[in-house]
Amino acid sequence: MPMSTSAVTAGEAPGLARENAVFRKVVRRIVPFLILCYVVSYLDRVNVGFAKLQMSDDLGFSEAAYGLGAGLFFIGYFLFEVPSNLVLQRVGARTWIARIMITWGLVSAAFMFVTNEAMFYVLRFLLGAAEAGFYPGVILYCTYWFPSHRRARVIAMFMSAIPVAGIFGNPLSGWIMDRFQGVNGWQGWQWMYLLEAIPAVLVGVATLFYLDNGVRSAKWLTDEEKDVVERALAEDNAHHTVHGRVWDAFREPKVWLMCLIYFCFVMGQYALTFWMPTFVHSTGIEGNLAVGVLSAVPYLAALVAMNVFGSSADRRRERRWHLVVPSLMGAVGFALAAIWAGSTTLSLLALSCAAAGVLTCAPLFWSLPTAFLGGAAAAAGLAMINSVGNLAGFVSPYMIGALKDATGSASIPMYVLALSLVVGAAAVLTTDKQTVNR
Repeated sequence: MPMSTSAVTAGEAPGLARENAVFRKVVRRIVPFLILCYVVSYLDRVNVGFAKLQMSDDLGFSEAAYGLGAGLFFIGYFLFEVPSNLVLQRVGARTWIARIMITWGLVSAAFMFVTNEAMFYVLRFLLGAAEAGFYPGVILYCTYWFPSHRRARVIAMFMSAIPVAGIFGNPLSGWIMDRFQGVNGWQGWQWMYLLEAIPAVLVGVATLFYLDNGVRSAKWLTDEEKDVVERALAEDNAHHTVHGRVWDAFREPKVWLMCLIYFCFVMGQYALTFWMPTFVHSTGIEGNLAVGVLSAVPYLAALVAMNVFGSSADRRRERRWHLVVPSLMGAVGFALAAIWAGSTTLSLLALSCAAAGVLTCAPLFWSLPTAFLGGAAAAAGLAMINSVGNLAGFVSPYMIGALKDATGSASIPMYVLALSLVVGAAAVLTTDKQTVNR
């Protein structure tokens, strides 16, 4: 006799409850440590925005020179991203992520010795090369543990590191620069580079002892729990449409569409990252610590928005409009920041809207390509999307600096950033709904 619908539902409920419990355990073990890694990463990547408040005057850098140096990070990042992710897949996440963190910590500390533009440019390029592969490597690592319908929330939690780094890192950077100015004959920005590099090396060493390369090597899971995770992953992988060789990713039109979308979003993200202290300072705020505290406000808004949108996207299994809405929020925020540039209060309100929108886009975006990429194609495809998209990290700060030098105003760059986010939103709506909404 056929089983009733109610009986099927009742029989399935305990299995789903067990699966949810296992994945909560995986989240507790992995995600907080990955957040710590990314906080350290982001702090060392973007503290150049605070260094600018002293460094540019001390060394005589123009706005365009600073913007070029800030952006050169992403040229090194672009060139070494795909090879780094392929090595990670071959040697394992634990060893390679540890290598990345230790290397970038050492390069970041070397910035304290910068005396001219050439040294600044070289070290920014080397920092990008050293860090290449970390972010897409973590995204790839998440696909080893979480099926696509659980991934948006996990990646949103991971990327909460960006606003967390802004909330705590900005005041910390300002405090270090003020407190250590002149100590041992060094400038405040030199101390900031040195002190903020140390955690990267320490956490890199800890990675060797903490992370597991995959489900089967996780001693903190029972065999039954490993089976639960692997069964969920196998069911999810069956839906991948691009799954196989490295070059399959490069020939896939959907991958190139993802590159365009991510490029548009990253334009806005790194405008905030590198220029937020300057935006706040330009409203009339004096003192590095005061600039740091106020610069943290937009990141608080972003922290809330990222997790609200991420949880909603997983619960509803809808990706496209959960990306379009925050990208348009970001566009409105940048446009209003240009209009309200003369008011600290209104500028912070506009920048909070921009940060909430732009920073929400990134974690939700990665649920799109991971919905159709698998195997070696995933390692190459994710790295390629991230590297091409992050070229906007070069274009955005350089564009802002060059336009500010040319026009004497920050309004025109703000409007360009708003337009970029509108283009990204339109491109998202061209994606296949059935493929991404899983």
